Amino acid sequence: MNTSHIYKTHRNLPHWTQSGAIYWITFRLVDSIPKSKMVHWRRERDAWIRLHPQPWTTKTAREYQINFGDRYEDWLDAGYGSCVLRRKDCREIVENCLFRFHEQRLSLHHAVIMPNHVHALLEPLEKYRLSKLMQGIKGASSREINRFLGKSGKFWMPESYDHIVRNETEYLHYLKYIEGNPVKARLQQGEYWLM
Repeated sequence: MNTSHIYKTHRNLPHWTQSGAIYWITFRLVDSIPKSKMVHWRRERDAWIRLHPQPWTTKTAREYQINFGDRYEDWLDAGYGSCVLRRKDCREIVENCLFRFHEQRLSLHHAVIMPNHVHALLEPLEKYRLSKLMQGIKGASSREINRFLGKSGKFWMPESYDHIVRNETEYLHYLKYIEGNPVKARLQQGEYWLM
């Protein structure tokens, strides 16, 4: 069990950082979920949270996951947006960016590149901060893909979701999720990349 101090920052999402932690990361294309769905989802979630202040019981946390987390993941898997990562050449750019500093600045435990989002288990090494690593991965991949496609503008949503993996049970859960995500989304071989 990691006992180092936990730091919390906040943009739209809370971000907890801890030295030596492994993180469950999700980042998605800017067009991966329709704006109208996100507006409605946020309104519902905010109202629900007002009625269910933290700390939550296990039952309340599960209810939140079913009502909000699972629905969000289902929308990602539905294949909204341009889904440019369905293209092998674009997926390879993201893959290269994920591996660029593997075993130097980070350890990539497992990952899947879906048509419009990425899930990864990532461990920053030594003095490297997760926020800077994600900024580099997303920044480099968006520049390269935009240049490759002859486009410009936002490619990824600015903020990624991250969660400190607390124990072996959670770690195994996320490994299983990564493995099963292409099956859940009914993708064919060649429409995704799995490490």
